[in-house]
Amino acid sequence: MASTLSDPAGRAAARARLDRLWARGTAFLGCRYAIMGGAMSWVSERHLVSAISNAGGFGVIACGAMSPALLEAEIAATQALTRQPFGVNLITMHPQLDDLVRVCLAAGVGHVVLAGGIPPGGAVRAVKDGGARLVAFAPALVLARRLVRSGVDALVIEGSEAGGHIGPVSLTVLAQEILPHIREVPVFVAGGLGRGEAILSYLDMGASGAQLGTRFAASAESIAHPNFKQAFLRANARDALPSVQLDPRFPVIPVRGLANEGTRRFLAHQAETLARFDSGELTKEAAQLDIEHFWAGALRRAVIEGDVEQGSVMAGQSVGMVTAIQTTAEILEELVEQAVTALAARQTA
Repeated sequence: MASTLSDPAGRAAARARLDRLWARGTAFLGCRYAIMGGAMSWVSERHLVSAISNAGGFGVIACGAMSPALLEAEIAATQALTRQPFGVNLITMHPQLDDLVRVCLAAGVGHVVLAGGIPPGGAVRAVKDGGARLVAFAPALVLARRLVRSGVDALVIEGSEAGGHIGPVSLTVLAQEILPHIREVPVFVAGGLGRGEAILSYLDMGASGAQLGTRFAASAESIAHPNFKQAFLRANARDALPSVQLDPRFPVIPVRGLANEGTRRFLAHQAETLARFDSGELTKEAAQLDIEHFWAGALRRAVIEGDVEQGSVMAGQSVGMVTAIQTTAEILEELVEQAVTALAARQTA
């Protein structure tokens, strides 16, 4: 079997098979590999985005809280580093969403990803009328169907294994729920993906490609602080935990990250705030704001300043598969080779 797996003709056939499996995704994105870079605040900027696109994947700028002027500059800086396609991820709750869409269209961005909620009708029409392709996140089948009807050109289904803000359902369940029923548009899978064989399994189920964040966050081109990357290298899957909510009266947006002193302090902070509310010292509104503000600036402290003990080290459960600081090209080629090897093995069975 080993000699068959290493046979050039056999591997060429397997690679051709992989190209056919994600042909819809590569055609939609306009790149060699149907692998998108997850939009990670402070991480998915010009250097990482251009590196992913130059290596054959599809980089995505994380706009986050950027102003229209800052986004315009970031897009221009990315375009100076790559001639390959890339996208821009916009948060639907951004107060200047319409202006951000206009910035993307004026700069000739071909793909706009709307995340963080159901895309507003006005933004959907603006993207479509502007000639760009629209990508949205679907956390359930009913919403996937609704988004397709609204005119979305592609979907991302992201499982709770992902890093950062997460939903409650794993990718394995979302894929079974959504992939057999959504054929009108390409669907990209995300959450906990770290190897090519896993990507292949979802392509077999009908996915058009995949989105990865955690592995790229620790890449050589990522501007994340060395402490941040080293935290990834040390971590196991079980270390990437969702934030804990102590009281349903005070909702906590679930965020997956590496457990550290900051996450332990957050639990204590919630308990202290709840006691102050119960004693009448704080109103419910003030208590909720006090809890929400705990993590203000914490992601930047971790990513840029390297404070991986007090900062928010957002990471998916695939962090255990980050075993070295690799270039984005090495990561992408490794993923592809793993998928090709798995396909070649099928031919010998």
